[in-house]
Amino acid sequence: MRCDYFETGLCRSCSWLADPYTAQIETKTAAVRALLPEPSQGWLRPVTSPRERFRNKAKLAVGGTVEEPLLGIPALAGPPGAVTDLTACPLHLTAIEQSLTPLRTFVCDARLVPYDVPARRGELKHLLVTANPRGELMVRFVLRSREAEARIRKHLPGLLAALPSLRVVSINLLPEHAALTEGAEEIYLHGESLTMEVAGLALHLRPQSFFQTNTGVAAALYRQAADWIRELAPRTLWDLYCGVGAFALAAARAVPGLAVLGVEISREAVASAQRSAADLGLGNVRFEGGDAATIENDDADAPDVVVVNPPRRGIGPDLAAWLEASSTGAVIYSSCNPQTLARDLAAMPSLRLERAVLLDMFPSTPHAEVLTLLRRTD
Repeated sequence: MRCDYFETGLCRSCSWLADPYTAQIETKTAAVRALLPEPSQGWLRPVTSPRERFRNKAKLAVGGTVEEPLLGIPALAGPPGAVTDLTACPLHLTAIEQSLTPLRTFVCDARLVPYDVPARRGELKHLLVTANPRGELMVRFVLRSREAEARIRKHLPGLLAALPSLRVVSINLLPEHAALTEGAEEIYLHGESLTMEVAGLALHLRPQSFFQTNTGVAAALYRQAADWIRELAPRTLWDLYCGVGAFALAAARAVPGLAVLGVEISREAVASAQRSAADLGLGNVRFEGGDAATIENDDADAPDVVVVNPPRRGIGPDLAAWLEASSTGAVIYSSCNPQTLARDLAAMPSLRLERAVLLDMFPSTPHAEVLTLLRRTD
């Protein structure tokens, strides 16, 4: 894949772009296998990704002026707060790239003044755009305050006319001067959720709900987990850090009658998961809000299988200790950080690594997703 931004030195996010893709997979595989114990049933073939047009979400910093806004990333050179325009990034789905010109026009029309980082002035900090496989869109304007809300509402009909595939529009408020992408408060302007079709499931995705950035590889991830769960044939399953419920719902579809509990700290994600379960008619799936890392239950309540999909920091010592001491027979651990995965596996010696697969969520970078199946040995 060629990228003008990379070749001219404007962006280095795809740090491995110059390397052949086969070499990238070999390097990632070797690095992960060096960190983890050898699975008793071996490694599955790595799941690869297209090198372009795979990102279903664009997280764009906003710079420039209200007359000529820039949508991209913080510049690698230049004055503090400068932004490099990345509206033609070849990683984004085509629907996202095609939406950026109308969105830039909307920023001008609604007079959304880009936030000036050094001066701490302006309103529009980030533009977050998500697309589903059908090209339908969710757009979130991350603002410093509600100052521009009336203008956004006034010009919104024009944006909806320019982008008929737009399903969700919201304002996210980030009043703090901080290195954050979004804040805690969301103001809905149009629609509530974007339907993301993946692995035979129609998942509702609301603002502030986490979903894997690479839809194609995510589908392989959920299918593989469902296959393992089908083989395990459990009666009960917990999906911890469940997000919008993909693992939980895939498990419920794979094993009829399976009693599933999903736990997630994000209220928006829980609401998304509950709606998806209702639409799918899966009455045996329940979702609750809570911090999965500090879950407390008597061992008598431990499920047959636990699925964990934590952030980069891993599941941590408390949850690892509970899983180690519990009667849970199997754990499916989906990790976006093999280093913390290795640490957590070492804290659960009674759960032996049986199978593993590397999934390349982010080609041309050193990042790797690993799905593992752990079985209790005692």
